[in-house]
Amino acid sequence: MSFTDVFKKIFGTKADRDMKAIKPTLDKVLEAYKTIDRLSDDELRERCQALKDKIQEAIAADENRIAEIREELEKEIPLKQKEALATEQDKLVKKVDEIIEKVLDEILPDAFAIMKSTARRFKENPEIRVKATQFDRDLSTTKDFVTIDGDYAIWQNHWLAGGNEMTWDMVHYDVQLIGGIVLHQGKIAEMATGEGKTLVATLPVFLNALAGKGVHVVTVNDYLSKRDSEWMGPLYMFHGLSVDCIDKHQPNSEARKKAYSCNITFGTNNEFGFDYLRDNMATSMKDLVQKKHHFAIVDEVDSVLIDDARTPLIISGPVPKGEDQQFMEYKPLVERLYSNQKALVNQILNEAKKLIAEGNEKDGGVLLFRAFKGYPKYKPLIKFLSEPGMKQLLQKVENYYIQDNEREMPFITDELFFVINEKQHSVDMTDKGRDLITGNLEDSNFFVLPDVGAAVAEVQKSDLTAEEKQVKKDEILADFALKSERVHTVNQLLKAYTMFDKEIDYIIQDGKIKIVDEQTGRIMEGRRWSDGLHQAVEAKENVKVEAATQTFATITLQNYFRMYHKLAGMTGTAETEAGEFWSIYKLDVVVIPTNRPIARIDNNDLIYKTKKAKFDAVINKVVELTGQGRPVLVGTTDVETSELLSRMLRLRGIQHQVLNAKQHAREAEVVKHAGEPGTVTIATNMAGRGTDIKLPDEVKEAGGLAIIGTERHDSRRVDRQLRGRSGRQGDPGSSIFYVSLEDKLMRLFGSEKIAGVVDKLGMEENEALEAPMLNSSIERAQKKVEENNFGIRKRLLEYDDVMNSQREVIYTKRRNALSGERVEIDVMNMMQDTAQILVEKADGMDYDSFTELVMTSLSIDLGFDEEYYNKANHKDMMEKLHTHMIETYERRMDTMLQRAYPIIREVYEKQGAIYQNIAIPISDGRKMMTLSVNLKKAYESEGKEIARALSKSITLWQIDEKWKEHLRDMDDLKQSVQNATYEQKDPLLIYKFESFNLFSQMLEDLNKGVLSFLLRAFIPLRDASEAKAPAPQQPRRNEMEQMQTSRTDLVTNGGEPKSRMPVHVDKQVGRNDPCPCGSGKKFKNCHGKGL
Repeated sequence: MSFTDVFKKIFGTKADRDMKAIKPTLDKVLEAYKTIDRLSDDELRERCQALKDKIQEAIAADENRIAEIREELEKEIPLKQKEALATEQDKLVKKVDEIIEKVLDEILPDAFAIMKSTARRFKENPEIRVKATQFDRDLSTTKDFVTIDGDYAIWQNHWLAGGNEMTWDMVHYDVQLIGGIVLHQGKIAEMATGEGKTLVATLPVFLNALAGKGVHVVTVNDYLSKRDSEWMGPLYMFHGLSVDCIDKHQPNSEARKKAYSCNITFGTNNEFGFDYLRDNMATSMKDLVQKKHHFAIVDEVDSVLIDDARTPLIISGPVPKGEDQQFMEYKPLVERLYSNQKALVNQILNEAKKLIAEGNEKDGGVLLFRAFKGYPKYKPLIKFLSEPGMKQLLQKVENYYIQDNEREMPFITDELFFVINEKQHSVDMTDKGRDLITGNLEDSNFFVLPDVGAAVAEVQKSDLTAEEKQVKKDEILADFALKSERVHTVNQLLKAYTMFDKEIDYIIQDGKIKIVDEQTGRIMEGRRWSDGLHQAVEAKENVKVEAATQTFATITLQNYFRMYHKLAGMTGTAETEAGEFWSIYKLDVVVIPTNRPIARIDNNDLIYKTKKAKFDAVINKVVELTGQGRPVLVGTTDVETSELLSRMLRLRGIQHQVLNAKQHAREAEVVKHAGEPGTVTIATNMAGRGTDIKLPDEVKEAGGLAIIGTERHDSRRVDRQLRGRSGRQGDPGSSIFYVSLEDKLMRLFGSEKIAGVVDKLGMEENEALEAPMLNSSIERAQKKVEENNFGIRKRLLEYDDVMNSQREVIYTKRRNALSGERVEIDVMNMMQDTAQILVEKADGMDYDSFTELVMTSLSIDLGFDEEYYNKANHKDMMEKLHTHMIETYERRMDTMLQRAYPIIREVYEKQGAIYQNIAIPISDGRKMMTLSVNLKKAYESEGKEIARALSKSITLWQIDEKWKEHLRDMDDLKQSVQNATYEQKDPLLIYKFESFNLFSQMLEDLNKGVLSFLLRAFIPLRDASEAKAPAPQQPRRNEMEQMQTSRTDLVTNGGEPKSRMPVHVDKQVGRNDPCPCGSGKKFKNCHGKGL
């Protein structure tokens, strides 16, 4: 017995401890259900309303105080008082959240029992008749499943979901109640395939929605978000909770804004993230669609928070000279390089084979290793390495050359044109490669980065004048920038040719490069690789190279979902990534027991020497299983393999269907037939997630669905997902994986012990190894890949954390400016910060120089004389300058008010009923802007609303301009710091240091930009006619239509394409028909009024 077994025996497993903690709550739910299920239908709804009232009573006092503070902040009160109120408001919001969580824990048993009882009633009754509420009447005008009969509402138990009519037939099992408790606690519930995760989510969603703060249910694709909102929606609506799906409505529309105002909002991870970014580009409070980020439940949480988290959400727009790219220009050079390397590797491999055959393993091993470094994916090389002893020979030579920090490695690599490292997904050109592509060019250093530091030092030592030195430095930096872009372009082209394969990593469709998701096998619509890699692949395949774009707003899903007050998730395969969930999101993974024991038989892997032998064995197994009347699902890791197996099956005359990225539109049809007797389905990992393969009784009697994996995926989760298609809800089934030593996973991370065993046994090509020990070796290889991927994701998050801290500062400032509640506080803080920065720069300056600095920065005088400047310390000088800035600002604003208020009063008193806003021209002597001010507020505040509106407008404008420039600088920085590796420096450390400097400079420029306008602002009015009602302005949200939303793929792929589900049109009522709400009026005079 191992130490781990002894430890588990004493303390129990984590799953045991989790279940022990949940058991008391489960018992309370089951006890409450006995009472609640005996209530009448109307009493059940009343009990739900009582729970809502209990929550509202608990938070009423604090909510009322928050509302009072918001009203106070709108008034003209001293700034210190405003700051104190704003701080109090922030604390109260947190306090309300804490109170809500406490009350929800108390009412959980009743709420879960109500939801379970509701599900039972809908299952057992075709119709439920209850007293009609106004919510029922409103609902009856748009939904078919609710009709009004006098004072009663009649609810049907069948409705459309995902384009199909369905009748409700589910009631929660006890294990599903456990899953619901785990989700409410803000954890991840791992439930086996077929255990009904969608139904489980109804419990915590219903409970948390009672608080009225909004619940977001996040899915991986828009088909699921629309289907689930329609499928589960009626259960929530029955209790007066509003439900909608953001994917049904256009971005920035009133309909989408209304969807976010619902108690429960469904949507895809992408759209939730993009709406957050769009909100932070809005220019008016009415353009905002999202509310508070309170509680989110993420379906397929490992796909969203692990796989998709590697790819940031980006809103981008065109950049100047975006079409000016060099990929097509340098493509011939890289093609020449690539073809020369292939020929060289072929020659080296042949020489290696010859030497090894003659018994000279020393020299032959060196050549074999050189061929491996030059082109590890070369098929003749892979085949040769599967022969007895070759893998061990390669490993032996590699171990020698990687010792002592690869001191001897140049002996291997110098003969090659470039070196490929498959594990690190990198390719580096050698001096020989550079010589090859610059052979016909005049400049031999055409693709060599200059040593900027040394070149600048030489200029500094020279006898040139200061101006001449600056010109020389500019020339050096310009040359570095030009060559850096050139080298980057060639490197990306080289990576496209050597690391990315058509039909595996991407396909060409409609003249475009479409990325294929390695986790699901689906096409990733709108997804592009980053840093010019996508353009490089486009150039390689001779399709149109898309223009470069500029980032306007960006966020990773990791940082988006970490904004929620409470986050939970559910999936069938999270346990393997439990460490990452806890490390990044502080989410605990709880394994939920199955309702019925799993009857599926999981066989040991079968390991073959070559792919050919493996595929032959797969085809023979398919023939055997179909002969037994069992359906077979053959899982592949890429499009190419699925089509190869399809050709092999056609040659054997076996009927089958194929599901991969090219046929993703047929997914529903293929899955529908996948469980029929003798049906063979070849599928990429598309079929591994979210598909429900139903089995008829005759198939269950024959042994159930048979799963055949043709290769182990890099991730254990994907293999588990494929296995999980079989054995749902206690169904019989089986699974087996066929592996070869030529598979990618085995080549890169496979244990050398396996290759050693194969050699010792002297296996024939068509023989297979099978043992639990070998399964463990393969899983260890998968763990190595998972650890590597976690490292990559962690690294990406560290980069984005730098951006996120800056993003939070800017977006908070922007939201304050947008709402106007705290804009004066922000302006005062800007004055204090700017005064401090300017005074710090005063060291070594005389009075006149400092006066000039302040004048050029803010266009104001110092407010003190030379005598004070020479005597005062920094702190006193800063206070004096700060006070002078405030006095100047107040004087400017007072002058504007004195000039504008008589006109505002005249317009309001004479034409106030006609105009809502008034347009006031304002200038700083350089720029002119037209300020739109609310006429009533300006009149009632005696013109003080003008100062606030001006501060809002100028702050918003400056933030957007400076932030856009800063994002461009950050994009450039992220690319340029990668060159630090050549100097043996950590790019991340340099990125953090430089980004801090960039951000500090951006904030300084932002403050100066805002203050210089406010401190010079005046109204250039000659007469009252120039203040007028503003012309209708096009909302800036229309500009969003010209921008692109995308997922830039930094490391790998994830996400889902748009679905092609049938369009469900809501209930249509004729204008002159009676309104369905039962009011007795015509529809056009009731719920159809204004439509």
